[in-house]
Amino acid sequence: MSKNKNQNAKDKGKGGGGTIALNKRARHDYHLEERFEAGLALQGWELKSIRAGRANIGESYAVVRNGEMFLFGAQMTPLISASTHVVADDRRTRKLLLHRREIDNLMGRIQRDGYTVVPTSMYWKGNKVKVELALAKGKQDHDKRQASKDRDWAREKQRVMRGHNKSA
Repeated sequence: MSKNKNQNAKDKGKGGGGTIALNKRARHDYHLEERFEAGLALQGWELKSIRAGRANIGESYAVVRNGEMFLFGAQMTPLISASTHVVADDRRTRKLLLHRREIDNLMGRIQRDGYTVVPTSMYWKGNKVKVELALAKGKQDHDKRQASKDRDWAREKQRVMRGHNKSA
């Protein structure tokens, strides 16, 4: 009984569980290769809006400036009650927290090989907000069509196999 009560208290402090926001569009538009975990420098009102489920990373991307990494285009809609004394910019540039060697590695791959850095998900790790970044290359239209055909074929195969198993 005590253990269950303690678990519920932990869940409440976490802000609602694991995943906060997903960038499903990134898997469709890019070939995702290497993944990195980065911390996110947030203000108080942003954390409250994340806990309320008002975060969106669908159109965001990461850029290196002056040897630091920043997240552009992530939207965190401010709560009216939480941001009364602050001028809240819902799409402000937020600093990503990575180790120096990770930033240098990403910077080299971006400049040398033409990659881009795209956030794929935002999630809770303990009481901290983390962002999963992926090193990505843009897909051409024919790549997107092929990926769609492959998905459809896999779905059709599953359907046929399920029907085959029922008749046996």
